[in-house]
Amino acid sequence: MKVTTPRLVRFAGLSAMVAGIIFAAIQPVNLPVNSSLFIIITSLKTSISIFALLGITGLYARQVEETGWKGLAGYLLLTIYYAVQMCISFIEPTVLPLLTTTAPTFVESALQLSNGTGAPTSLGSLTTVYSLASILYVLGSLLFGIAMFRARILPRGAAALFAVSGPLAGTMFTLLPYQLVQLTSIPIGAAMVWLGYALFSERREKLSASVLAQGIVSQEPSKAV
Repeated sequence: MKVTTPRLVRFAGLSAMVAGIIFAAIQPVNLPVNSSLFIIITSLKTSISIFALLGITGLYARQVEETGWKGLAGYLLLTIYYAVQMCISFIEPTVLPLLTTTAPTFVESALQLSNGTGAPTSLGSLTTVYSLASILYVLGSLLFGIAMFRARILPRGAAALFAVSGPLAGTMFTLLPYQLVQLTSIPIGAAMVWLGYALFSERREKLSASVLAQGIVSQEPSKAV
């Protein structure tokens, strides 16, 4: 299969859809840390960052000229956030199960930090990094969403939802009880799926139109004869 720019952009749109679906569907983990289901679910949390990085890169590449400095700033903030989040999420399925017997307090603290329910002991710089990453997420989604909304390339409703999803999630995360924390991921998940589908289907429609146009052109000489 030949690698082309339209194919890469479509793949980025598909990645954004996958990230949004997992983001909205995955539930807060309240399972034994050394269980297989815990490792599977937390591994999916890690994959969100990977797919999201690919997705927002495609979204930004599609409208890089139209989004201006807001798009660049939002893209960079979100890239840093997902890179940090990927590292933090990677700890859960790979490191925490190994520390359940030797450092149970650290395991509990790390889980409560990622779930937003506080931490019984200090995690040092990890707590600071996590807090700063959350701020990057709120600002990045706001700037990137506004830039996409003004660019008028992809659906403006999806861009508006993306813009408000960060501040809304931050507000809901602090107000809602742990049992309802999952609701904070629904707006951003829906926005990612919407934008990803628009990017994916847009490239497919342009490719179909191009093939149709080529077919018409190739038939014109035979009609003239």
